[in-house]
Amino acid sequence: MSADSKQPQPPDDWAAATADSGSLLLCNARLTDGRTVDVRLGGGRIEAVGTAGSLTAGARVDLAGYLLLPAAAEPHAHADTALSADSPGPVSYASDEVQRRATEAALLQVGHGATALRAHVRIGDVQGLGPLEAVLQARRSLRGLADLTTVAVPRLLTGAAGADGLAMLRDAVKMGASVVGGCPDLDPDPAGYVEAVLEVAAEQGCPVDLHTDGDDPARLARLAAMAGGLRPGVTIGPCAGLARLPGDAARRAADQLAAAGITVVCLPQGGCGATELRGTAPVRLLRAAGVRLTAGSGALRDISNPVGRGDPLEAAYLLASLGGLPAQDAYGAVSAAARAAMGLPEVRVEAGFPAELLAVRGEHLAGVLSLAYSRIVVHRGRVVARTSAVREYCDSAAALDLPRQGRTERPEPGGPPAGPDVRS
Repeated sequence: MSADSKQPQPPDDWAAATADSGSLLLCNARLTDGRTVDVRLGGGRIEAVGTAGSLTAGARVDLAGYLLLPAAAEPHAHADTALSADSPGPVSYASDEVQRRATEAALLQVGHGATALRAHVRIGDVQGLGPLEAVLQARRSLRGLADLTTVAVPRLLTGAAGADGLAMLRDAVKMGASVVGGCPDLDPDPAGYVEAVLEVAAEQGCPVDLHTDGDDPARLARLAAMAGGLRPGVTIGPCAGLARLPGDAARRAADQLAAAGITVVCLPQGGCGATELRGTAPVRLLRAAGVRLTAGSGALRDISNPVGRGDPLEAAYLLASLGGLPAQDAYGAVSAAARAAMGLPEVRVEAGFPAELLAVRGEHLAGVLSLAYSRIVVHRGRVVARTSAVREYCDSAAALDLPRQGRTERPEPGGPPAGPDVRS
């Protein structure tokens, strides 16, 4: 035991933990390999990882009972339409409304544990570039809480009608959209649409992120041939149509996507408005072919999924429970693989890596994906969100030896029943 561990430990200092400067110590955190460690953060990075009780810092957060993980990332959100399902009448695209919804949606996802977000934003039609400008304003207001990048999504890019869309796509990049995208399935000339997007991406040095159902093998083959080797990379999704193809055709398409280095983002929580058909991409087939696979949330309570949660841990849970992935691989799809798809640096709970971390109450990853209630989110070395859940039971003859939080007190009139409090 070190000399530090013999000294009286100060209580958690949440004010200091959420401050922009200074070092922060995450104490007694459990890692996926079973170790319990202290993790010191400073300057937006992990400074040191040591045995529990061996490190000191200016502020501390006790993570006893929590599993510490690299933070999740969201590779496929729709910020301009998020939280619009309950809006009376048509969805408003007024700048203040879009900015408000985009900001609130991002904060919800930060609370879930996603510290980096990629938001697809429609441009063109009546709204022009207004929704994109509003989401970029939200991005600026969220600085320090999360990293938000935007994908410009034009409607048409080919023929006479597509000339305006192509010009607007270039303008969107100049405004600050860092990714070019769109929906080739909705254009009269899908191959021409993809060619136009790739041309703009090559001009501007931008990544590409396209919506496609993936139900046309020939179209996927052309996309793979055109996009193969493009840097900084091409992502497509949600590709639920791949699951509806005959087995041989789906495997050939997966092999072509893998050979081209294309990343597939599946949406296990539901689809999005850009692709009306529902379902999930065949994750095991894609992984077997060596396709780079990640998972996003898709629609967050808009007309295409009024109950969307935007929760990366739920996406991982569904990949494990329905997709048959091991828990480690399922979480990797919403963390390491998602960050790689977004061009972000790798995160490990090791010295020198970015301090983008998520602590979830639980001892093992499978349990965390099952009951991921209480969470602490760290972005750039400071706590940016905390969610605490307490489950209460009434007194019962079934006196189980359950972990308890605090004291069992007599209930207030009209309040919850007395009994053990179980932290979740």
